[in-house]
Amino acid sequence: MSNLAIETLSLGRSFGSNIAVGGVDIAVRKGEIYGFLGPNGAGKSTTVRMLCTLLRPTSGAAKVAGFDVIDTPEKVRLRIGVAMQEAALDDKQSGREILEFQGRLFGLDAKTRRERVEKAIHLADIGDSIDDWVRTYSGGMKRRLDLAASLVHDPQVLFLDEPTTGLDPISRVRVWEEVRRLNRENGVTVFLTTQYLEEADELADRVGIIDRGRIVEEGTPTELKRAVGSDLIVVELSGDIERAAEIARSLRDVSEVTAGSNGLAISTNDAAALISTVAVAFNQHGISANSLTIRTPSLDDVFLRATGHRLSTESVQ
Repeated sequence: MSNLAIETLSLGRSFGSNIAVGGVDIAVRKGEIYGFLGPNGAGKSTTVRMLCTLLRPTSGAAKVAGFDVIDTPEKVRLRIGVAMQEAALDDKQSGREILEFQGRLFGLDAKTRRERVEKAIHLADIGDSIDDWVRTYSGGMKRRLDLAASLVHDPQVLFLDEPTTGLDPISRVRVWEEVRRLNRENGVTVFLTTQYLEEADELADRVGIIDRGRIVEEGTPTELKRAVGSDLIVVELSGDIERAAEIARSLRDVSEVTAGSNGLAISTNDAAALISTVAVAFNQHGISANSLTIRTPSLDDVFLRATGHRLSTESVQ
């Protein structure tokens, strides 16, 4: 028996001449939290929709919970839970009614349905509001209810498509805590798409980075960050970026230099020892740096190295 909850082989989807997903190979182990990281339009949601049998692939193959998404989609649907980016909730129903309906939809008997609904109510953690109309809920309450509803039938695999988009920081952390608990206590395999670097770093056992429809890097967050280098010197520049990159590459103890539109990221094993050397070298060549800062590698640096551009809009581009 395979230990994989999700496996794809050259899975692809085109819309006319537009290639949304260009043949991805994914292997997610049972009980794993897999983070699928990429910017808007990279192919994350299209991949999830194919794995959830909501969109038919135009090439390749995929199995979820041991069943083929093309040949046996109904068997896949019975074994997965799905919480998409926009919570699919009826505003004119109460939270309890939505959870009850979910149980009926999956054919649970009355006793099992009652037990699962009570468990889901506890998970949603919205107190007495469970009997109020959903339209009165906050964004965080709706997201937690949607997550709880996706688990009523006790799925083997849970797909979360950007589950915290639009949530405030406190609500985001609460969703993270619930995802961790579900994975730890119930052994649910989680496939999480996100554009938030911190989310992937906090939650995922392994991360796959997708850009322009292709997976460009994969590994544990620690492995990926270690591969970038021990430290980074981030240099913000107004011009002369290519010349500055050449100078930086010529310096001793520089592992790698990545140029972006606003500056450089210099990889090294000891940034504290090297930063003054970088500053002096730039000054000698008449290059004026707006700032030089030291930081340890992040998943944004991994993304930059793999794609040539950053995912985060807050970092040097």
